[in-house]
Amino acid sequence: MGLTKQYLRYVSSAVFGVIGSQKANITYVTLRGGERGRYVAAAACEHVFIWDVRKGEKVLILPGQKHEVTFLCPSPDGVHIAVGYEDGAVRIFSLLNGESNVSFNGHKSAVSVIRYDALGARLVTGSKDTDVIVWDIINECGLYRLKGHKDLITQALFLKDKNLLVTCSKDSFVKWWDLDTQHCFKTMVGHRSEVWGMVLLNQQNRLLTGSADSELRAWDISYLEEEKAKGEPKVKKGKTLLNDDDDDDDDDENNEEAVDESLEERILSCKKAGSILREARDRAVSLTTDSKARVIACHGNDSVLELFTVLSEQEVQRRMNKKLKKAKKKAAKAQEDAGEETAEPVVERVLKDEIIRLTNINASAKIRWVDCLSCVGGELKVALLLQNNTIETYSLKTSDKTPTADKTARLTLGGHRTDVRTLSFSSDNLAVLSASGDTVKVWNRSTLQVIRTMACEYALCSLFVPGDRQIILGTKSGKLQIFELASGSLLETVDAHNGAVWSLCLAPDQRGIISGSADKKVKFWEFELIKDQMTGQKRLTVQHTRTLQLEEDVLCVKFSPDHRLLAVSLLDCTVKVFFTDTLKFFLSLYGHKLPVLCLDITHDSTLIATGSADRNVKIWGLDFGDCHRSMFAHDDSVMFLQFLPKTHLFFTAGKDKKIKQWDADKFELIQTLEGHHREVWCLAISPNGDHLVSSSHDKSLRLWERTREPIILEEEREMEREAEFEESMAKGDVPVVPGETQGEAAPASKKTVETVKAAERIMEALELYKEEGWKMEEHKYACEHAGKELPPPKPNPILVAFGNISPSHYVLEVIRKVRSSELEVSLLVLPFPYVPQLLKLFNSYIQQGLQVELVCRCLFFLLKIHFGQISSNQMLVSVIDELRTNTLSKVREIRDVMGFNSAALQFLQREIESKEDVTFFADATGRLDEKKRRRRKREKAVLTIA
Repeated sequence: MGLTKQYLRYVSSAVFGVIGSQKANITYVTLRGGERGRYVAAAACEHVFIWDVRKGEKVLILPGQKHEVTFLCPSPDGVHIAVGYEDGAVRIFSLLNGESNVSFNGHKSAVSVIRYDALGARLVTGSKDTDVIVWDIINECGLYRLKGHKDLITQALFLKDKNLLVTCSKDSFVKWWDLDTQHCFKTMVGHRSEVWGMVLLNQQNRLLTGSADSELRAWDISYLEEEKAKGEPKVKKGKTLLNDDDDDDDDDENNEEAVDESLEERILSCKKAGSILREARDRAVSLTTDSKARVIACHGNDSVLELFTVLSEQEVQRRMNKKLKKAKKKAAKAQEDAGEETAEPVVERVLKDEIIRLTNINASAKIRWVDCLSCVGGELKVALLLQNNTIETYSLKTSDKTPTADKTARLTLGGHRTDVRTLSFSSDNLAVLSASGDTVKVWNRSTLQVIRTMACEYALCSLFVPGDRQIILGTKSGKLQIFELASGSLLETVDAHNGAVWSLCLAPDQRGIISGSADKKVKFWEFELIKDQMTGQKRLTVQHTRTLQLEEDVLCVKFSPDHRLLAVSLLDCTVKVFFTDTLKFFLSLYGHKLPVLCLDITHDSTLIATGSADRNVKIWGLDFGDCHRSMFAHDDSVMFLQFLPKTHLFFTAGKDKKIKQWDADKFELIQTLEGHHREVWCLAISPNGDHLVSSSHDKSLRLWERTREPIILEEEREMEREAEFEESMAKGDVPVVPGETQGEAAPASKKTVETVKAAERIMEALELYKEEGWKMEEHKYACEHAGKELPPPKPNPILVAFGNISPSHYVLEVIRKVRSSELEVSLLVLPFPYVPQLLKLFNSYIQQGLQVELVCRCLFFLLKIHFGQISSNQMLVSVIDELRTNTLSKVREIRDVMGFNSAALQFLQREIESKEDVTFFADATGRLDEKKRRRRKREKAVLTIA
């Protein structure tokens, strides 16, 4: 048997070059009790980066898995941050250590909004799948799913001190939800188009919404639930709700209609209070406030951020008094002129008197997201995520009469403003060159820090000059730019072509380069050292030696490593091969249906691989120009192709977001590198083949490194098939919960691979429990038959691994290890034949007082979903009766213990407070403020008397 070829696996090593992804918002966070307003969290593809804006450094990375981050929301206590992903998952990270212990899976598509309640105990999430889900963070489970919207959810807000939720969506509706009954009691239809943002103001008595026009609409909210006394008849539109004991059928029908109509009026009512006009004419992209809801920030698709301030009641009254004085003066003057008595002037209070424009902030580029933070001394900090991969922070004093915003930080060093179109490795494998539409950067590969940043024209191709002291760029305007890395200066700009320079290639003898351009020419250049007239020192330049004229635009050029042949890809979908010395035509490689965008030649000059916009890669022999194999490589255009040094293995990058490795001898796909979230533009392989760097339209650069782990192709294909099967299994039909009505509320969790695996683990544990039970029965029977005590059977190795625990304890351990957020769905997937055994086990657990809370949760859920089958099964009647008595007694015991402990803690609190005269916990700040207010009043009264 012959030796098989060994392939080594490449894995993702790092993501760099991205400062903030456009899909997710930016938010201020507090890190380890640090200064407020110093740290901001921004998404970076699938990760979250925490930036120190003062130092311009990355201080913490919250690692993701493979899906892009779509929303960020810090918790009210500042210790955690909730992160929403494109696949609908939500993970909660600790900002102390960057670890995630809680994750929720309920949405089918990207999470579009996340909000905490005031205590930080509940979380509401909205998604592209039009559902709103409320999660219990403490219990780590989903409470319920609210259905009603018809498009993407744009905002969701809890109302403080009231169990209400308000949501808005692209379907133009704003919906109010009563979370006690989980239904929508009011739908506001006052918008003509999508509602893009929403904030609560004036202690939740006003709602401000941003739509697709230049208006910010304000709605006054009046809560009527407290105002109406219990037992009063509810009157609406002249109708009184009749009593239930009325026998008249018509009256009963009228009652039902009136109840439906007055339902929303019993809780709250909304009336339009007016609107604020924005300067921008397009839609409100994002609308946010600071924590006290005193400052409103809003922006459209441009670079202007508009700030408004909400005046306090005293400030509004002052403005109204001034207006009234002016009106009285005007009326008095009019009375003098007319000589007649006029009526007392009345000044109407309008929205403009309560919300006034603060200032505008002009950012350096279009704004994507904004976040505000109020600090001590009336200082407002604003963080902006711009559309060109930049974060800017501003500071202004809101107490000033004409506040002006000062730019405090701008994070730009760690990434390019536009997409990176060319990459190159230095000959020592240590430096990586990346060039975009305006800058060229040189990175240290090991630390991923920027060494040099230099301004350039729109770069399309690049290379390191031998010696790694200079770099050459080919630009869109047809120029060659030569930079020196030591000084970071532009040495020379050469007018090389009349069209875009699409390709550069270093000659194998390292004495020169060739350039291919859209002006249908391939030019040969040689390196020369000339004396600089300014400094008098020698510097590098390129001297034009020869030109190859062609019939079509040149897209890519490549020398064969033996310097014998030159391959040129043209716009007419062919690749022409010429002799390097005489420039005579040798071969024409035709077969692609669309232009060849990339090509490369093997180290031994025997094979040439071409990648085209027709999504195929073709491998040709360079001796006769015959096509060895044509392979369907990507689902979109093949953008880049390069052979690994000294091998016949090559990598391709495509617009389908994937990078693939191929074997040019066996024509097999070796591995697929997935990670980029947009089109991959280019890649570069290090000279030793250990590293690979790629750039994408998602603004990120990714470093991949070769490991020592071998790849077995059969196993790779098997793993791919398993992944596909698991994905299809998770996307299967969602089991319907018996007894659940298809209304506005539904269960929160969804079926995933993890829930199916958890259900399988529970089934396996129950099977093991049965087997052990049969073993013990057999042993007992054998002892009776033998008339003596026989040695016990060997326990199952799994039980031994868990520390020789009993089979029943093992089942409980398996259930306990199921994630709290996945427990209900795992039990839902569990087939009914396993349920009777589980109920008997639950009875024994409750009797022993083991995990009573968890067992009760599982028990009630199983009773709910299998009620019909359990109640009709005569064998389970006695078990259910025992469970009823045992559960009640055990839960009462636990409740009494908790009540006793709570009372003891309250007693200790009162004792300490009375001894030290210190107020504890949540009401401390409120009492302190009240004391200060009373002291100020007393001081004012004393001063007045004096």
